[in-house]
Parts: sequence; structure tokens; C-alpha cells
Amino acid sequence: MENVVLIIHLLLALSLVGVVLMQRSEGGGLGMGGGGGGGGAMSGRAAATALGKITWILAICFIITSITLTIIAAQKSAGSSVLDRLGDAPAAAEQSAPASDLGAGSDLLPPSADDAPLVPRAD
Repeated sequence: MENVVLIIHLLLALSLVGVVLMQRSEGGGLGMGGGGGGGGAMSGRAAATALGKITWILAICFIITSITLTIIAAQKSAGSSVLDRLGDAPAAAEQSAPASDLGAGSDLLPPSADDAPLVPRAD
């Protein structure tokens, strides 16, 4: 089911991009830029063309498929949480280390105060 909705979502996205690119430019981004009369994008009422209606329909369908995919993803992960998975990981790592190897990492510790020189030598 998720794959079907995802494919429909991708097809809607591609067709929405194509329909938006096919529309005629109204000249000068958002109707700004000098002349242009009262028919710009910022006017109260714009002419509803066929491509404009198709754009609205595709956009509404795109939003519906987006919400559907979100609901499907939420239902799939309803039984588990990221915090639950993070809480299990350190416990598993602690149990896997045997008790005999605890002293093996002591050479990685910094030297004690008796071993470390306080002033670097120029040898």
C-alpha cells in the first residue's frame, strides 16, 4: 500500500512541476516590477485558466498523498521509539565486553603524575 501511494505521490509531484512550468509567466516575479496594470498576481481576482485549475487539483492531491504517507509511516513505527532503541544499545555493548579484558585498555590511559615529565626535554 505504501509503495502505491508513494508512486502516485511521485507522479503527482512530476506532473505538478510540469504544469507549473507550462503556465504563462505574468511578467516580473509576483507582479512587481514597474508597469503591468491591475491583472498581476497581487490583484484581488485573477483569471482562472484551465492550467490554473489543474494546478490546484494536483496540489490538493499532492497534499493528500503527503498526509497519507505520513499516517502510514506513523502506523508502521507506532510500536517503537527512537529512545527505546537508544536505551537498548549501551546495555548490549556493556554485556558484550568480558570481565577479563577490563585491564587490557589501561595502556590507553594518560600516564600518572610520577611517569609524566613536567617540563619537556630538549634531548
